[in-house]
Amino acid sequence: MLPDDMRGGAADVRRGLMALSTFKKRVDDLLTAFEGSAGGSSKVATHSLSETAFGTGNFPEAKTLHLEYERVHERITTLSKSLGLQLEAMQIAVHGVDVTFDNLEDEYRYRFHEIRTEVNQERDEMLNEHLKRDNDADHTDAGY
Repeated sequence: MLPDDMRGGAADVRRGLMALSTFKKRVDDLLTAFEGSAGGSSKVATHSLSETAFGTGNFPEAKTLHLEYERVHERITTLSKSLGLQLEAMQIAVHGVDVTFDNLEDEYRYRFHEIRTEVNQERDEMLNEHLKRDNDADHTDAGY
């Protein structure tokens, strides 16, 4: 015999399908809004500052600050792109649940695999870069 929370029949299936459809629409809207916003990867990538914005002449701190700015900007751009990809993957996953994964179109399966591979590769590269990075700024007493 099924537990009480697993009984309910067709009404529960319809309710679940409606909830899934609502969720899918929310994910679709979120992805569209994100890509069109200032946080979208294409817009974040366009915001950059030149080295001279931090100072010119014999001012080594300006060069160091610019290098850190570039590192942080690159990281934010990567995170923005990753978020967009993960939202797209969620969109595909919700569609897969809606049509059952056995009926999911090959193009969606391929795109989902592409996204997963790209996100995992970027994460691994970021972790490796973090381990290799020798940033003395975290360990300095700044001369005081």
